[in-house]
Amino acid sequence: MWMMIFLLLPLLGIAYIAWHVWCLLPCAWWWKLLAIALLTGSFLTMMFGMRGLYDSMPLSVGTALYEIGTSSIFVMMYLVILFLILDLGRLIRLIPHTLLYNNWWTVLGITVVMTAVFIYGNLHYQHKYRQELTLTTSKHLTRPMKLVMVSDLHIGYHNPRKELHRWIDMINAEKPDLVLIAGDIIDMSMRPLKEERMAEEFRRLTAPVYACLGNHEYYSGEPDAQQFYHDAGIHLLRDSASAVGDLCIIGRDDRTNMHRKSLGRIVKENELLISHSSFLILLDHQPYHLEQAEQHHVDFQFSGHTHHGQVWPISWITESIYECAFGSYQRGNTRYYISSGLGIWGGKFRIGTRSEYIVAEIKRQPKQQRQHN
Repeated sequence: MWMMIFLLLPLLGIAYIAWHVWCLLPCAWWWKLLAIALLTGSFLTMMFGMRGLYDSMPLSVGTALYEIGTSSIFVMMYLVILFLILDLGRLIRLIPHTLLYNNWWTVLGITVVMTAVFIYGNLHYQHKYRQELTLTTSKHLTRPMKLVMVSDLHIGYHNPRKELHRWIDMINAEKPDLVLIAGDIIDMSMRPLKEERMAEEFRRLTAPVYACLGNHEYYSGEPDAQQFYHDAGIHLLRDSASAVGDLCIIGRDDRTNMHRKSLGRIVKENELLISHSSFLILLDHQPYHLEQAEQHHVDFQFSGHTHHGQVWPISWITESIYECAFGSYQRGNTRYYISSGLGIWGGKFRIGTRSEYIVAEIKRQPKQQRQHN
């Protein structure tokens, strides 16, 4: 059902935009048909990826079609919003009828606005926001620890090895004690990762890396994804836990796996390991049921998945779906951070959201504060 809605809404959007394009362009009918065909064709190229057809094409062709197809969704969404505003203005007589019919000036104005919006969106995506986070604890810590945490890299056709190389340099520059990745390292296909040997880039990281799976690891083929994690030197935590100094890190399998273990069961199975650690961190890609981490005395949960909607106004939708769709949050003594992601799915645009990496320091509370508590 959700797939039908996902396909139906863009088709309705295309029909709405096509009607406006037909009315607006002051040119021959066949030019209008060509413009509508290009718009529709751009969207349909995304279907190639869903059917795995990119993998049968040359890498450069698959990359170009991926960028065109996924970018067209956002372009169409903003065109629909813009035409809705214009139609509303016409209905309440703020905008003259002639502005929306056979008018090159309106065509030029829409082109300029759309170009400016998406140039800004792309430049904003390219900038990676550095989010600092301080996590204090009354538990014993031998020394403060510095962590770099990222999620939703979505490396593949549109985030190639060159981009990943820049991200690895950025993480290494922080000189972290530990790197945590909350899933969706892979986008939709293993083919670009293998051909560009992207696993080699992760092995340049100067700190140990721990990660959980995301839903896109299942879309790309879970066995191949696991092998990639291994080749990349990433410690995959899949309904399991690992001790790193004074920290204990639990990594949950993604909820795509309907048979994954409950958090309670994971905690019980690793009770001895957890009891000998001072700070408990949970990696869970999708930030559902945040109360579970609080109930099992997790100190800090790191998640991703939401992208914070990626572009406005989708961010409003994610904020209505999740208890926390982005940023810092707290329930009882458990703190959370839901990341909007370092990379991105689809078109490389951030409008009203940001791409980010988190630099966190875990340290003991000041003595006076501990005594007060």
